[in-house]
Formats: sequence, structure tokens, C-alpha cells
Amino acid sequence: MTTCGWANKITEITLFVEDLHRSKAFYQETFKLAIIFEDENCVVFDYGNTSINLLHKSNARELIEPAQVGGNGDGARFQFTIQVPDVDQVCDELKVCGVKLLNGPITRPWGRRTACFADPDGHVWEIAQVL
Repeated sequence: MTTCGWANKITEITLFVEDLHRSKAFYQETFKLAIIFEDENCVVFDYGNTSINLLHKSNARELIEPAQVGGNGDGARFQFTIQVPDVDQVCDELKVCGVKLLNGPITRPWGRRTACFADPDGHVWEIAQVL
């Protein structure tokens, strides 16, 4: 299988959110990220080599049409994974921040220890430790 030379890194992830203020607070409190742009429709956070753009759902259609914007409750369609040196320690920190874990920490048969949580709009994040 060949890969496209232009597809070498992800620079931005746009998440469609129901309540921009609620999601902004979640990302600030949970990830301690710096805001690099903000207006009445979106908040963009610096996540190292990637920007996370929280876009109010009402503005999403123009970006993806003719595709449809999914609704809340449709179930998870993807998850983001962040590798960390100690999953248990990060889970403790998330709990202090008021983040409820969906699962974990779990030692997986494929050599990782993982745990998952969701943001207020149901976007699933996994923290993973290579064992």
C-alpha cells in the first residue's frame, strides 16, 4: 500500500459541539490548553503540533456539506488517543478535575494500559500507556 506524500501530519481537529461555553471550559480545565483563537462560533486550542477547534454545531454544515452533521446520541464514531507514561496517575488527575471515566484503567492484552473519558459532546478520548 502506498501513502500520499501530502498526508504526513494532522494539523487541526474540528469537533462540532452543542454548547461552546461548556466545551471550552471542559478543554481548559481538563487539558490546560492555551487558546490561540476565539470568536462567537469557535474556540481553537493549541495542542502542540495540532490545533483542536471547537466549532458550534450550527456552523458545521457549511464546512462539510453535502455530508450531514451527526446528532448527539448517535454513538461514538472515533476516539482520540494520547500516550502517557502512567495511566493510573493521569486517571487520578482527571478525577480531581471532575472528569468521569468511561472505563479503565484496564490492562489490555495488546500491551497497553488504557482508560477512556468523553468530553461534554461525547467525543471519546483514550489515555494509553505502553507496557
